[in-house]
Amino acid sequence: MRAQISIFPLLSLACAFNPPTSSLKMVSSISKTSHNTNPSKSSTDWSVDSWRNKEAYQMPVYNDQEKLADAERILSRQSPLVFAGECRELHNELAKASEGKGFLIMGGDCAESFDEFNVNHVRDTFKVILQMALILTYGAAIPITKVGRMAGQFAKPRSDPFEIRNGIKLPSYRGDIVNGEQFTKDARENDPYRMIAAYHQSSQTLNILRAFATGGFADINRLHAWNLDFVKKTEPGSKYRIMAEKVDESLRFMKAIGVDISDSKFKQTSFYTAHECLLLPYEQALTRIDSTTDKWYDCSSHMLWVGERTRQLDAAHLEFVRGIENPLGVKISDKCSPDDLLKLLDIINPENVPGRVTLITRMSAEKLRNHLPILIKAVQKEGRKVLWISDPVHGNTIKTESGYKTRPFDAIRAELRAFFDVHAEMGTHPGGMHIEMTGEDVTECIGGSVDSISEADLSKRYNTYCDPRLNGMQSLELAFLVGDRMRKGKGLPPLV
Repeated sequence: MRAQISIFPLLSLACAFNPPTSSLKMVSSISKTSHNTNPSKSSTDWSVDSWRNKEAYQMPVYNDQEKLADAERILSRQSPLVFAGECRELHNELAKASEGKGFLIMGGDCAESFDEFNVNHVRDTFKVILQMALILTYGAAIPITKVGRMAGQFAKPRSDPFEIRNGIKLPSYRGDIVNGEQFTKDARENDPYRMIAAYHQSSQTLNILRAFATGGFADINRLHAWNLDFVKKTEPGSKYRIMAEKVDESLRFMKAIGVDISDSKFKQTSFYTAHECLLLPYEQALTRIDSTTDKWYDCSSHMLWVGERTRQLDAAHLEFVRGIENPLGVKISDKCSPDDLLKLLDIINPENVPGRVTLITRMSAEKLRNHLPILIKAVQKEGRKVLWISDPVHGNTIKTESGYKTRPFDAIRAELRAFFDVHAEMGTHPGGMHIEMTGEDVTECIGGSVDSISEADLSKRYNTYCDPRLNGMQSLELAFLVGDRMRKGKGLPPLV
């Protein structure tokens, strides 16, 4: 009977890893390049450039407007990076997740860089996200939607437009798509042609991801073997080892009853990309009209989110995203009132379409326990269709005495625990998590019980270009903890 209980999550995993049609593959719905600014929305006051009539926060100032216009023209003639049909597939998966029939995991670098780009870096992050998805699929026995902060996550908002070092004042580093990290006048000048370099790197990243997602790299046997490498570092009898043993038991049972786990269902996966919608000239230049629906899609990414610093109700970023058909995310902190949240949903999802909006909470554990129930209650009362997910990293950034910016693993875990607790109390679905992570063995976030990083360890491999990231081991430990909690929420037998 024990094996019978274990088999169902793995059968669910086959569905989760088998693309319904062709995510991250070329699909038939090709988007037309169009410079027509007449909207195909029911709202007649939106156009692909109507955001330019609004105040745009966190936007770089370009000294040469002719170069900016030229860079936008070049981008507007490039091929789409993603296709409308792929965006609709993701939308459908998110709609199911919002109904409690799925879970979203979003992960990747704080900010992609030109210098750090290589196949191995993309592969390692992709690999850890797949490993996390396998763990979470077993934990909840529901499909896991996998989205990488990749192929476009270059731009970063800044708290100050300028940086001062030793009395020298230069523009702040806003990500490689805008300017360079080096503290020199030339490097810090905002260069619009960097958008073209970012486009070409994103194109390469997507090609790599497509190859890995469909070429056998996502084989369930391979993923389980990688997870076994992780659990070997844990204590004998730990919950990690117990879960891994049950997955192994399920695989053996499936083979014994004749399930062919060498079938493509167990070797391919759906994988999507997302980034913050921040640099609007780049986003507009890659926005196209879909040839099958005559609707606008931002073809720079499958999904875009609007950040905490740019979600002003009457400003440019919400104005832009309200007119595109991509699934949208919005970062929400404790500063967001219930009234503002409902107004925001009116703007970007007036027809209350399931899967359209993912609300990404980022508050810290204590603030989340106090504030999230108020927001959930307001959304419930109005019958709004949203997917709630947790970003447990951004509200837990600290600076050490040695000057390193870091994130304690215990604080990240505490915010996730609070997120699940609140949804259990409110009777709503905790639908996912959004983390800054890498597959590489960096030492940027302190803590973790499997391969703990101390404050003294931070200097060893502190490689981030922006904010601290969970490394591969910490990310997998978090997935095991969340998977165990999801089992509890689903009424499944505990691991221990």
